[in-house]
Amino acid sequence: MASARFRFHDELADFLPRERRGIEFSYACARAATLKNAIEALGVPHTEAGRITVNAAPATMQRSVREGDAIEVYPWETEEMGSDPDFLADAHLGGLARFLRMLGFDTLHDHAYRDADIVRLAIEERRIVLSRDCELLKCRDIACGCYVHALKAEAQLREVARRFALAAKARPFTLCLRCNVPLDPIEKRRIVHLLPQTVAATQESFFHCRGCERIYWPGSHYERMRVALGRMLPGSSASSPPP
Repeated sequence: MASARFRFHDELADFLPRERRGIEFSYACARAATLKNAIEALGVPHTEAGRITVNAAPATMQRSVREGDAIEVYPWETEEMGSDPDFLADAHLGGLARFLRMLGFDTLHDHAYRDADIVRLAIEERRIVLSRDCELLKCRDIACGCYVHALKAEAQLREVARRFALAAKARPFTLCLRCNVPLDPIEKRRIVHLLPQTVAATQESFFHCRGCERIYWPGSHYERMRVALGRMLPGSSASSPPP
């Protein structure tokens, strides 16, 4: 065994037993353990660890733990993604998935997904896994993930948006809320026979989902969603009416 001293900063302490929060403590690791092994054995998923120092020098997850090491682990910092991020929300985050789709972010969500399905899709489609399951996020094959601390969907959206700097990338109301497919403009004359009479009389702008054939228009429900998104992400394009 190799005995090292650990300290986890800020919200990472939430993953630890109370007696280890906010203090430096000793922990005995297997001789060949990497920092990733040790950090996750202590309860913190590798997706949540940001900067790591060992004996005050920067270190990576692959470094081995050595006798007498002083290890400090800091939480993630805002991650500026090179392109628009694609997400995969686990079974418990349906409300968050819906809000992300409202903002135009490709987000898979299905109550039928098993952990193996989530891992496979994360690898094949390079998706960010959103979950409240620590053990799932410890999977070595999940390269990018986020443990969602909040319990309510609005707070969850603020948390994820802050972490991945989503406000500037939002394209509200461009995806189908049901099946995650991009919406296409459609001429009113092509679908007027499908519309409620009051909608046909008052609306001129319509969008169509190729996946489920739903028709969308900017009615009162749209306005309520726009106001709610603007409240959750002030300063984003969600807070302004689209052209």
